[in-house]
Amino acid sequence: MVDRPDKRNGSARVGRSRFRRLVSLALVPTAILLTERDRRLLWLPVALGAGVALYFALPAEPAPWPGPVAGAGLLLGLLALRRRPAAVLTLVPLLALALGFSAAQLRTASIDVVPLAARTAPLLIQARIAVVEPGPVRSRLLLEEVQGPEGLESPLPARVRLRISGLAEGLTPGSRVRLRAVLMPPPQPVEPGAYDFQRDSYFKEIGAVGFALGQVEILGQAEPGGWREALRRIRHGVARAVNRALEPPEAGIAAALLTGQRSGIPEDTLAAIRDAGLAHLLAISGLHLGLVAGFVFFALRAALALVAPVALRFPIKKWAAVAALLAAGAYMLLAGATVPTQRAFVMVGLVLLAVLVDRTAISMRPVAFAALLILLLSPESLLGASFQMSFAAVVALVAGYEALRDRSRRDRVRSDVAFARLARGAVLYIGGVALTSVIAMAATAPFAAFHFNRLAGFGLVANVLAVPIAALWIMPWGLLAVVLMPLGLERLALAPMGWGIEAVVAIAETVAGWSGGVLLVPSFSPAALLLMVGGGLWLCLWRKPWRVAGIAPLAFGLLLAGQADRPDILVSGDARLVGIVTDGGGRALSTTRRARFEAEQWLRRDAAEEPAPWPEVGTGRVDGLACDALGCVYRGPARTAALVLDGRALAEDCASADLVLALMPVPRGRCRGAKVVDRFDLWRDGTHAVWLSENGIRIESVLSRQGDRPWVTKR
Repeated sequence: MVDRPDKRNGSARVGRSRFRRLVSLALVPTAILLTERDRRLLWLPVALGAGVALYFALPAEPAPWPGPVAGAGLLLGLLALRRRPAAVLTLVPLLALALGFSAAQLRTASIDVVPLAARTAPLLIQARIAVVEPGPVRSRLLLEEVQGPEGLESPLPARVRLRISGLAEGLTPGSRVRLRAVLMPPPQPVEPGAYDFQRDSYFKEIGAVGFALGQVEILGQAEPGGWREALRRIRHGVARAVNRALEPPEAGIAAALLTGQRSGIPEDTLAAIRDAGLAHLLAISGLHLGLVAGFVFFALRAALALVAPVALRFPIKKWAAVAALLAAGAYMLLAGATVPTQRAFVMVGLVLLAVLVDRTAISMRPVAFAALLILLLSPESLLGASFQMSFAAVVALVAGYEALRDRSRRDRVRSDVAFARLARGAVLYIGGVALTSVIAMAATAPFAAFHFNRLAGFGLVANVLAVPIAALWIMPWGLLAVVLMPLGLERLALAPMGWGIEAVVAIAETVAGWSGGVLLVPSFSPAALLLMVGGGLWLCLWRKPWRVAGIAPLAFGLLLAGQADRPDILVSGDARLVGIVTDGGGRALSTTRRARFEAEQWLRRDAAEEPAPWPEVGTGRVDGLACDALGCVYRGPARTAALVLDGRALAEDCASADLVLALMPVPRGRCRGAKVVDRFDLWRDGTHAVWLSENGIRIESVLSRQGDRPWVTKR
């Protein structure tokens, strides 16, 4: 009898084989996590940040229970399955995600501010000055305890930011003032998806912005307050001392380096520094805090080493570490404790703590700990360019130098010749600055392009020239100036500090003026940025060969960013400005005299320096756009849009156009054959963006992108 193969058993074996392969593929991430046990902790802030990002991406404010309930369930599951590695590796990131979501929601609920609903007429208000930011032409005041005149329908927000004319002479934090001002709600984004000033103001607990009319009357000088009030006065005093000793722009840059206030830097100087790729020198971060801590550490240790009885009997290295930590903390507070400064302080603190316990802490773990701490305390910082660029640069630098550390130790060459050692040290320093600049610029480039639409073409050259001046000259003199200020001798140090700043400004202006020094990048989608961030994190956080898999999402994100889909039509929320992409690829603007800020932002996000010409009435069709006294008609490749300036054109445009943009109210049912966006839509929902294609018409408004959130001002 001949045995015949059982087709059913063969099919079952094939099915089981395929199932095993699928299971093996699914377990690849688990295998990676089990192999690189020492790197798993680094992904906790990533999961926490994902939860924060999920909260802010929601179109409406969620109920208060999903985050805590999910977190409690995941924690119970983790306790029950704690002996199963695969379950632990799955549940811990999910628990961190739930924690990030809950932390962001709790932070939002803790804010007690109701944004102003509408612009006010000139009001006589009284308030207490919290912060003074002097500028070369205009200054800014942050006011607290704002009180308006009696009889207002609704109370004014407690915190308001105002622009005033002049240098704010005589105004100090803590003073009570009276002034006449026009107040407005924090402005909406200039277009859907642009920078959300309303959200930023909400988390700073600022309920209104505006400008002062006339002079500010001082009702009373600053009274003794808490440590925050004292710190504000110290910062203000440092800024005033710098402005007395130096002239613009050196004074504004010195004040920014010492106190974190950039309002005194002229706009053209700030633009040159940014275009040269030197903006990081103005953001007080690891470079500045590390220099202060290092200077104090080595100076104090050297001084104590000169006293033999002390050096031989006491741990002077640890004493110097404690002093350096205190100096770094004082500098962080003086600089305003911004996100980069907080991150840098945590990292410097961990390094100095390692000195105290005789260990080394130059690794990726302090970066992860700093990210966890900042995301838990201020989850909204995740959305800011400061947090993103700061941590991107540090993560890339630590990963890069980790990869080079072993090789540099093997290839180290020693020499007994003093000149050779000196030359080698100089070459290594310049090479280190260049390598650091290349890594940091590559890591921060996606964020610079996403937030600012600009890349520095010759940033490497500018950094190699300017960073040594800032590190070896400007910052030491600045630290000495702060030490000498109580004695009234700060000019002795501020003068040479100003010489160094002058040299850096000259470098910035020269490099920014070179042809191709600034690369303009059109705005791209958050999805492209997320792909680049995910690929970059995979590349930096792992150590094994599979880290190169991060190149794939990174490359795909770059490809997606290169296919930026800008709106064909933009109409501002106040109906004062219309921007249309012409056949030539530029954006024509309906006016260049009004709504200048919106016009500049639209062009920046288009990666354009100048608008395309808007056709004059009766001149015929220009690049697909034709205008007459009643309005304009834009004929795209697949659709037609009509801009109605006069109601007499409605009937004709409703019959012939696919989309009608009316700068006046349109009664319902008036246009049956076309989509309509009228003056009420613009007033209620803010700036509208329109995409015209063969597949149809897509319309987004600022309000639809912002969603129903506590920081959004509704009308």
